[in-house]
Amino acid sequence: MKKINYLFGLLAFLSLCLNAQNSSITLTFDADNNGEAITMDSLKIQNRTQGAEIMLYDPVSTYEIIYTGINFNHLENEDFFILSQNHPNPFGDRTSIDIHLKKEGNLDVTVCNILGKQVAGFNQDLELATHSFSFAPEGKGCYFLTVNVFGHTQTIKMISRSSGKSDSKLEYLGMKSSISNFKYQETGKDFPFDIGDQLLYVGYTELSESGMSDTPESDTEYTLQFATNIPCIGEATVDYGGQVYNTIQIYSQCWFKENLNVGEMIPVSQSQTNNNTLEKYCPLDDEYYCNTFSGGLYQWSEMMNYANEPEVQGICPDGWHIPTDFDWQILEGAVDGVYGIGNPEWANTDWRGTDAGGNLKQTGTSFWEPPNTGATDAFDFSALPGGYIVQDEYWGGGWKGYFWSSDIQEHYYRNMDSDQVMIKRDGYGGGAGFAISVRCLKDDD
Repeated sequence: MKKINYLFGLLAFLSLCLNAQNSSITLTFDADNNGEAITMDSLKIQNRTQGAEIMLYDPVSTYEIIYTGINFNHLENEDFFILSQNHPNPFGDRTSIDIHLKKEGNLDVTVCNILGKQVAGFNQDLELATHSFSFAPEGKGCYFLTVNVFGHTQTIKMISRSSGKSDSKLEYLGMKSSISNFKYQETGKDFPFDIGDQLLYVGYTELSESGMSDTPESDTEYTLQFATNIPCIGEATVDYGGQVYNTIQIYSQCWFKENLNVGEMIPVSQSQTNNNTLEKYCPLDDEYYCNTFSGGLYQWSEMMNYANEPEVQGICPDGWHIPTDFDWQILEGAVDGVYGIGNPEWANTDWRGTDAGGNLKQTGTSFWEPPNTGATDAFDFSALPGGYIVQDEYWGGGWKGYFWSSDIQEHYYRNMDSDQVMIKRDGYGGGAGFAISVRCLKDDD
């Protein structure tokens, strides 16, 4: 297949300089599937720091994004809304659409097929915000989505490659952002960027999507990986701390397939401390359970190896790190059946998504207690219910799988339950006395 490169020139205005001069960063993107170059239908770049995004479509090979380092708020057109192009487009079974209302009012959305017949619709009073929708087609062909707000209309064309399984469905996914100076950028428009901004890149093919994030400071080349359900490319196993860990590739992320299990076991009645000895807890103070399903259970500071910055190596081996909260959000979007990578659903707390938890849990009831709701292990992540330790007591074995992130403020973790198909995002404040499992994530090359 033809190898595709998306070239982006980001031209910076250094506002802190008295004599401002333009600068540029060139970002180059490849798409790969286990060593085979592939073509992406479209590519989204999202500036998570400034709340802007752009969509690019094949066959774009070079693209220049002009920015001035200033938060743009210049969408002073006469319309009362901004309708984004659906992504991906063309698409398979599902595509996403964002609509930004510039004032509170009635939002009327209709979807018609090529014959002009309405196949789906939505009509509701909504507040000023960016609102997300998902469209599932009844079959292949061309569909037209029209938005009407205060008598102003706009239409986009959506191309479906799906064979279809049921009637067309337009689903409202919720509010994406309540920020009034929404900065959606179309191709050819200014894209706000400053050095230090975190960018999310999401590439789309007909049947899948792959995402990764970075804070570029100079010219950078990226490869979006579309292989999944295989050992990590180039590193099928990792020998660390006297144990061999298998790896699993889930699109552009490479994870340990097993929970980390390193360190010296200490009783749960004893606190893990910064004493130059890596320490772990085991369920019921029995190493057998660490070795069979839970891995070591670690308090947050011990897991971080007493560092206090995100994306730190912590107690993971060289070349690997404790996943950040946003690393988990990318994984959740990659494996969920409805909410994709970068969807605002993943920034919420409590139970989120539709089936991400089930798609990450190991199947069966050998380790999970019945009913192990919705477990498919569709991506071979094989999450197990290691339980947790709090106030010197062990809880949740067989019922709950808890996994740390390196989030500094809230100490966010992920929770999967035996009776739940969704996945939970929650925080544990200072994390003192709370010990749970750890998965390591490979550093970006």
